[in-house]
Amino acid sequence: MSDQHHHDHHHDDHANHGTLKSYAIGFILSVVLTAIPFWIVMGNVIRQPHVAGIVLLAFAAIQIVVHMIYFLHINTSVEGGWSMLGLIFTAMLVFIMLSGSLWVMYHLNTNMMPGMMMDPNHVMHQMP
Repeated sequence: MSDQHHHDHHHDDHANHGTLKSYAIGFILSVVLTAIPFWIVMGNVIRQPHVAGIVLLAFAAIQIVVHMIYFLHINTSVEGGWSMLGLIFTAMLVFIMLSGSLWVMYHLNTNMMPGMMMDPNHVMHQMP
């Protein structure tokens, strides 16, 4: 009886994995979501760099979602609740680290040795 229960449990775990069809759909979506931004950049389709950056970030975010659904099998079901909670926690940490890093780099750029940036005649002396 325990062998049958173990076999059924293993079968349920296998059902959580994707099928060949779902992997193929994920692969095709990933290729399309990579090819379109490549075309946008290489073809200089969007002339404004800020707009192009936002569009590329949107494609990247969509591709992350496609990978999570089709390849990592993250969903909101009860069994996958812990993985969803871990994903949310990870996303918050990445957001905090990226925004903090950008904030620090911006302020270092604007506040680091401002006198040297303004004076074109200033020559740095080399140390012996």
